[in-house]
Amino acid sequence: MKPAVVLLSGGLDSATVLAIAREAGYACHALSLDYGQRHTAELAAAARVAKSLGAVERRVIRIGLGDIGGSALTDASIAVPESPSAGIPVTYVPARNTVMLALALAWAEVLGSRDLFIGVNAVDYSGYPDCRPEFIAAFEQMANLATRAGVEGARLRVHAPLQHLSKAQIIQRGIELGVDYAQTVSCYQADAEGLACGRCDACRLRREGFRAAGVADPTRYG
Repeated sequence: MKPAVVLLSGGLDSATVLAIAREAGYACHALSLDYGQRHTAELAAAARVAKSLGAVERRVIRIGLGDIGGSALTDASIAVPESPSAGIPVTYVPARNTVMLALALAWAEVLGSRDLFIGVNAVDYSGYPDCRPEFIAAFEQMANLATRAGVEGARLRVHAPLQHLSKAQIIQRGIELGVDYAQTVSCYQADAEGLACGRCDACRLRREGFRAAGVADPTRYG
C-alpha cells in the first residue's frame, strides 16, 4: 500500500476524503492541526474518525495561527456569523490551507509519500479562496518545485476528490464508504462536547446537505 498524508480536521468533508483515500488503497497517515481554533471539539472528532476509518496513524501539529488572528475562528472577539453574508466571510482563516498543505507536504517527504489528500470543496462552501481548484493546482506545482522529492523526479500530487461535488453528493459518497457522520464535528462554534450551534455557515451547509441527500442528519445540536 502506498502511503498518503490525509489532512483530517474532524469535519464531514475530511472524514469523507479519508474514506476515499483508504478505498483507493492508500495507507493513510492522518494529519490534524491544532491552530488555535475555537471549535477544538473537531480535534477529538478527528481522533475518532481516524480510528474508525483505519488510518495507519494520526498526528496533531500545533501551530499558533491564533497568535496572528484575523478570523472569527481564532479570535474570540470576532463573532461567528449566523446568517449568510456577501463576500469572503470572517470565518476565513488567513493562509490556513496553505500552511496545512505545507506541513502535510513535509511529512509526506519524510514518509516517502507522493500523495496528499485534502477535503476542499468549491461547490457548497463558504467562498474561501484557498478552496478553489486554482489554488490546489498552484500548490501542487509549487510542491514539485520546492521539495527534494520533486526536483529528483518524483511526481507529487495533491488530491482534492470533493472539489466539484455538492454537499449532498459528498454525504452520499461517504455513506457508500461507511463513514459514520455522527462522529464528525463541522460547527464553527461547537462546544466542548461537540454540540453544534445549528446557526453558523458550516451548520447550515451541513444540514442542507443531509436534507438534499435524503439522509437523516446525525448532528448533535446544543
